[in-house]
Amino acid sequence: MTADDVRESATALADRALGLPELAHARTVAAYVSVGSEPGTPALLDALRARGVRVLLPALLPDNDLDWGAYTGGGSLARVRHGGGRLTLLEPSGERLGPDAVTGADVVLLPGLAVDGRGMRLGRGGGSYDRVLARLERAGAHPALVVLLYGTEVVERVPEEPHDRPVHAVVTPSGVRRFG
Repeated sequence: MTADDVRESATALADRALGLPELAHARTVAAYVSVGSEPGTPALLDALRARGVRVLLPALLPDNDLDWGAYTGGGSLARVRHGGGRLTLLEPSGERLGPDAVTGADVVLLPGLAVDGRGMRLGRGGGSYDRVLARLERAGAHPALVVLLYGTEVVERVPEEPHDRPVHAVVTPSGVRRFG
């Protein structure tokens, strides 16, 4: 994809996501800052903030678990290098709220490599979001789980492990698909 394609996809993705009833009624959304070739999230993060939504963003911990901090605009992000510099992420630079902060979210926006027709998500293999989903389950929290992807990343079947949990919806630049 060209840089223009990526920008246009990010705008379309934000428009589709903002049309979700779950996001329209959300007071707190746990999201993430896209990296590399992931569908862009900055426009969506700013639009949620403009609506008065509290946006939580992850900070990667040394054990691959996630801590959370509040997003207060682009200036509240810091570039953080992980894994001996192999991975650089934009993370919230303010106060850390703890790994359990995600349990107060109404919606959790999840990154992924693919989602299949059953709503099973394929992650990057680090287990960070598997920990998040397990934490939500242990806490009895039931936020809407939404994955942001390109249309080509919605596939027939992804590998599944016993700890994997289905998501409720996938948003792509061209539309929304919900799962039972």
